[in-house]
Amino acid sequence: MTLAITGGGTGGHLSVAKSIAKIAKQNGIKLFYIGSISGQDRKYFQNSELFEETYFLNTSGVVNKKGLKKFYALFKIFGAFLISIKILKKHKTDAVFSVGGYSAAPASFASLVLNIPLYIHEQNAKTGRLNSVLKKFAEKFFSSYDDNSPVKAYPVDKVFFENARVRKDIKTIIFLGGSQGALAINNLALNVADELIKKGIKIIHQCGSYDYDRVKKEYETKGLDVDLFAFNKELYKKMVMADFAVSRSGASTLWELCANGLPALFVPYPYAAGDHQYYNAKFLVDKKLSFLAREDENPKDTLMNLLDTDLENISKKLIDITQKDGAEKILKEITNDARDS
Repeated sequence: MTLAITGGGTGGHLSVAKSIAKIAKQNGIKLFYIGSISGQDRKYFQNSELFEETYFLNTSGVVNKKGLKKFYALFKIFGAFLISIKILKKHKTDAVFSVGGYSAAPASFASLVLNIPLYIHEQNAKTGRLNSVLKKFAEKFFSSYDDNSPVKAYPVDKVFFENARVRKDIKTIIFLGGSQGALAINNLALNVADELIKKGIKIIHQCGSYDYDRVKKEYETKGLDVDLFAFNKELYKKMVMADFAVSRSGASTLWELCANGLPALFVPYPYAAGDHQYYNAKFLVDKKLSFLAREDENPKDTLMNLLDTDLENISKKLIDITQKDGAEKILKEITNDARDS
């Protein structure tokens, strides 16, 4: 079987693509990837051993663009669509698995034209525009938030489950600014660091590569001992050391925290398409399994008021709400369909 994996742009999309690719390769499935020269696609998969070939096409996002910029973005996607048709034919593709994002558009539409089964994974509680359009044409649509999804387990790397532990008290807090850095998270960490350390709480801080120098300098100026890093490919090792997280609520990070049993205060990125990070966090908040503060709702006060929270019940339920083997279950749906066709 030959499977094309497409989509990306952000770490959330690409983490799912990587999880599926790892399991598919272990099962002897031939893989190739179609992404974009924009976003983080090349950072994740250029020269990756997971794929026989990788293609990075000239596409960019359409959402939030207006006028000629929107037209130009659509024009580039159409050109990439024509290239994708040739790529899918070249590899004699049996199925296309899309993780969404603008870089998924060319290959996804190409699969429909070529009558190749299209499978979609939606990471977020609020379905993205591209996935909303393609959902009715997909062979199967996977979502951890959709009751009709054939698989509700999110494709989380097994290491987050294997290193899970039940938290009780807050002795260490991890601030997750993401690989690109989240200014609001970074500034929040800098603003509360003095008070937290005085209370005997240790700080782990992923600040992103773009903001690393500034954040490092501010901690040094204040004379604070913080475990600061820009990016870490083995982030689970940092997570497992923490008792509480302050984080954006991108889907992959949210479900990784659940799998690890790590309670969190989510500060959603306010400009995410469709405000999807807010709805991701709200999914857990409504179950009383996380905390939520908008950037303009004084997250510092919210955090400081949570320091004495008994986390044990929340931590146990977070582990229970996540299902293992999400990637395996999704791949099984795809391969079973291929055998039946």
